[in-house]
Amino acid sequence: MDVATLLPMLALVLAIGALAGVLAGLLGVGGGIVLVPAFYYTFAGLGFDSPELMQICLATSLATIIVTSARSVAAHHRKGAVEWPILKRWTPGIVVGAVIGVLVAAQLRSDTLQAIFGGLALTIGFYMLLGKSQWRIGHEMPGLGLRSVLSPMVGFLSVLMGIGGGSFGVPIMTLHGVPIHRAVATAAGFGAIIAVPSVIAFLFVTVAVAPPGTIGAVNIPAFLVVIAMTLLTAPLGARLAHALDPKPLKRVFGAFLLVVAANMLRGAWAG
Repeated sequence: MDVATLLPMLALVLAIGALAGVLAGLLGVGGGIVLVPAFYYTFAGLGFDSPELMQICLATSLATIIVTSARSVAAHHRKGAVEWPILKRWTPGIVVGAVIGVLVAAQLRSDTLQAIFGGLALTIGFYMLLGKSQWRIGHEMPGLGLRSVLSPMVGFLSVLMGIGGGSFGVPIMTLHGVPIHRAVATAAGFGAIIAVPSVIAFLFVTVAVAPPGTIGAVNIPAFLVVIAMTLLTAPLGARLAHALDPKPLKRVFGAFLLVVAANMLRGAWAG
């Protein structure tokens, strides 16, 4: 592949990583919801569009979440914001759901995974646009019965979207009375719980057409570039969060997410 093609794409991946880091720090949303569609259009632009392309995007996004989640949890833990009992109780189900998610994703075509991503992203986008912080469906976290259903679902759906679980975990916790800052801190831990087993499994997935440097379904160059950028820009996003009102920004991001989701659904339909 010629340098004239690779250099602009490298610049694009650098920009993608920088944006994902800022959004993660500013809005408390995982970078995966930005990375997956960005990876998709980048790799497709490089000529690697194939029935397995979305698997590469999901796996590479999840690989970045291992690092960003660990860093985020450590930072939140220093402030005493992580609800470790919730994290421990939800871990087994999330891990089971994540592994099942990889097994399912490995069997699906790229256009089907695009449709799933688009549909779930629409739901998340509408929640960010219309959701109210005072909404409640309970005053304590679900017990064993409901948790046994919800925790695998969080892991499963997060893998099918290539995200760290915050988009599902934060609403679940806040709707059950967990303060928002503690919900965001604890949901950061969901990311590593989802990403570690799923990325290990994705390393053994066979992909016929893949960009250079791909092991299994994980593209190592994109992973390294994005991690380098998010580690640099996430603290900037966190500082901006203290200087700006995040509520209108979340509405704007919700609207942006609806556009991204609609475009992914359009691509799935065309495929």
